[in-house]
Amino acid sequence: MNTTEIQLPRFAVAAINLASPRLGSEIIFATDDFFAEKSRLLKVEEPVFIPDKYDQHGKWMDGWESKRRRIPGNDHCIIRLGAKGVISGININTKYFTGNHPPQGSLEATFSNNDPDKKTQWTEILPISNLNADTDNFFPIPSELPFNYLRFNIFPDGGVARLRVYGKPVGEWKSSDPSGFQELSAVVNGGNIVGFNDAHYGDPWVILAPGRGINMGDGWETRRRREPGNDWIVISLGAPGIVEHIELDTAHFKGNYPDRCSVQGALIKNADTENMLNDKCSWEELMGQQKLEMDQIHNFGGSMINKIGAVSHVRLNIYPDGGVSRFRVFGNRSKNDP
Repeated sequence: MNTTEIQLPRFAVAAINLASPRLGSEIIFATDDFFAEKSRLLKVEEPVFIPDKYDQHGKWMDGWESKRRRIPGNDHCIIRLGAKGVISGININTKYFTGNHPPQGSLEATFSNNDPDKKTQWTEILPISNLNADTDNFFPIPSELPFNYLRFNIFPDGGVARLRVYGKPVGEWKSSDPSGFQELSAVVNGGNIVGFNDAHYGDPWVILAPGRGINMGDGWETRRRREPGNDWIVISLGAPGIVEHIELDTAHFKGNYPDRCSVQGALIKNADTENMLNDKCSWEELMGQQKLEMDQIHNFGGSMINKIGAVSHVRLNIYPDGGVSRFRVFGNRSKNDP
């Protein structure tokens, strides 16, 4: 999705979609999905409408759609998030659902080590709210607590194309030795995108997601640069650490991968986003310029990584422009977090 051409609320700009299948998020239960299968609600792709497509249950719709409810109550589904996180806002997208969208919706959340059951205590983070047909319905979420399960309610029934859950992941550090070798930049460890100079194509945050990209749209790609300079993206690590290894994957990027890359680092005690994005913080060279190849995993370690001490943020520079599928920073967590 190109956020530079779509008017988004602040909480959705460059934010991580905690409900994305790219993080392993999935719908584990729905009261009903007769007309449209529940998993479509979380699809990465934007919804589409195919006028002449029907299946055995009727008109095929790109989203989650329950049958017409003939008994009291409402439909809902339960989502297991792939990464625990603090939610800042959501988008209930009803694109192409016109006479069949739910007039209202709400969202509840919980944190649990097990899948929810009838005894689960839910926290309402979005009260029952009106939904408009065939459009984005954005809602800010004021909660500051981390959650890993959601219950999405629609009233009383109907169809929703997509649910996006914007927020900041909270690191879990599942290793038996939390101070040991870790993927410091991983979303599931609390890695996040602070900002970038351009993101014309793709979703920037997915460069921190698990696995390899599935296609050229599964990554961060800038427009063709027509002026001097280079493109860049700033990443906050899940925790400060000593960087020992860097991985950059250009999977599926062939005629549009960057020619070279370099990485800078900084230990920032009080993160000042404006200074970081305006190049006014104390960046040091973590890795000098390295040549890149198309559609390939590049590993950089040893003498390629400069010993600059612990860093909390890194800036990936690409020369002059292009697309990156995944970017990973590995190292040992600092014993003295800022």
